[in-house]
Amino acid sequence: MVECGGGEDRNMTRKNWSREETILAFDLYCKMPFGKIHHSHPEIIKLAKLIDREPSAVAMKMLNLASHDPEQQKRGIKGLQHGSKLEGIIWAEFQNDWESLAYESKAILANIKNEDIAVVANIDLNNLPSGMDKNRLVKQRIGQNFFRSAVLNAYECRCCITGIAIDTLLVASHIKPWKLSDEKTERTNPTNGLCLNALHDKAFDQGLISINQKFEIMVSDELKHNHCVETTQKWFVSFEGKPIEIPHKFLPDRRFIEYHNDMVFQTCEKNILKQSNQKKWNKIF
Repeated sequence: MVECGGGEDRNMTRKNWSREETILAFDLYCKMPFGKIHHSHPEIIKLAKLIDREPSAVAMKMLNLASHDPEQQKRGIKGLQHGSKLEGIIWAEFQNDWESLAYESKAILANIKNEDIAVVANIDLNNLPSGMDKNRLVKQRIGQNFFRSAVLNAYECRCCITGIAIDTLLVASHIKPWKLSDEKTERTNPTNGLCLNALHDKAFDQGLISINQKFEIMVSDELKHNHCVETTQKWFVSFEGKPIEIPHKFLPDRRFIEYHNDMVFQTCEKNILKQSNQKKWNKIF
């Protein structure tokens, strides 16, 4: 249950939220399990203190932003009847540009704290890869961290296949492979992600398993017929046909699922169809 509690902003003369404050609230919404949006949550209290707002006001702002989320709308989530138009504007601006949301929110925090953005984002620049531009690296790392946090928290930090909830074993797995994804619209897009444990992430990455349009698990013939120990086969095959755990937000985009089915998942016809499928996806993306 999502609760916001009572209370008003400490500064009663400042009722309107700024663009920067709304972006920070949106960023936090993306990186927090929906069911934990509450005025007593430590991260909400931390943001409220930073922008001189009451925690209840921050929680309500996040709930208002959630009301623009198509998945939350399906669940009947509604914000305040007379919510700010800025919430809808911010949602529309960043819903297809998650990389910019991730970077801009960190830039706002850096400005508030008067610190370098790399420090705020906890990025070590001492071992900068040869030939890599500092700003490019910072933006890339911020995007990667946003993607991981958004995906894992959308699934409440549980593997969507096995239910494993050990954080160190969880991976924010790209559905359409990272190296083939558009840098601006797909690599950081949480709907291009699944929360998987490390083993199933590797199998998914190699096309040994996939999910279909009904979000049901598929197991490749190659994995079924592979000469591995019986217990390993059962560990994968036992999940075949079962649905993944559906997240409360950032439902996997069916375009990415279809791409994984066509171009990554290993089937008997894979080599024959691969070339024609590539032509198809070159037209779509």
